[in-house]
Amino acid sequence: MNKQVAVSGSFDDLRSRHARFLEEAAKLGEVTALLWSDDAIRLHTGKEPKFPLAERLYFVQAIRYVSRTSVIPANAGIQYLDTIASGLPDLWVVDEAGHSPDKAAWCKQKGIGYHVIPDDALRGFPLVNIKASASDKPKVIVTGCYDWLHSGHVRFFEEVSGLGDLYVAVGNDANVTHLKGPGHPLFSQDERRYMVQAIRYVHQALMTSGMGWMDAEPEIAWLKPEIYAVNEDGDKPEKRAFCAAHGLQYAVLKRAPKEGLPRRESTQLRGF
Repeated sequence: MNKQVAVSGSFDDLRSRHARFLEEAAKLGEVTALLWSDDAIRLHTGKEPKFPLAERLYFVQAIRYVSRTSVIPANAGIQYLDTIASGLPDLWVVDEAGHSPDKAAWCKQKGIGYHVIPDDALRGFPLVNIKASASDKPKVIVTGCYDWLHSGHVRFFEEVSGLGDLYVAVGNDANVTHLKGPGHPLFSQDERRYMVQAIRYVHQALMTSGMGWMDAEPEIAWLKPEIYAVNEDGDKPEKRAFCAAHGLQYAVLKRAPKEGLPRRESTQLRGF
């Protein structure tokens, strides 16, 4: 039986360091992520959360390294591991910034293991070893920059994954700069691909090697997907013409957030 691992935090504006931490924690067992409530963030930081609890919860639940989630109330104190419905975990995992002697002492008192992941272990963006799909589902490819991954992207991946095994072609740095201009991308291609691959709805994240709106043409040639999916913003004549010429089904999805969540755009979020 796998060890039950608990991690905790606000996971507000979830970026690659959070994902790396969750990945390393998942190597130790099945991860339950304890999210601070909005009130808990206000109490402990004196600031408003950048993203509301429902959105933070949706994003964390979409990370492939997380098995379960739970919400920490504002008044839980250091005893918030007691709020896990399934009981106390085997191990509480923290990073160096989250380490404290009080947490270590509390775990010792409760008979729970305590593990600190060093900062050095969170560096870099390792490729995830994805097994070849043995399913009969069609291969579906989507393309994009994904410079500031947000809940809208996650929702898009979730919806497209309903069409088949989802392959995401992440735009290479040179092409993103070519299409969007100086100052783009904000994050490197390796970091952007890592974040996309961290989403559980993605079968595999690829890096494009071409240029222009069809920068994924070389990847499509060897992957041979049956479906090319876009949202309304990504619907381009070049993509329609390519699919018509190569016999790919072209699927255009409406751009809509997960029910109950706000609409997000990367351009606006870059200001956070």
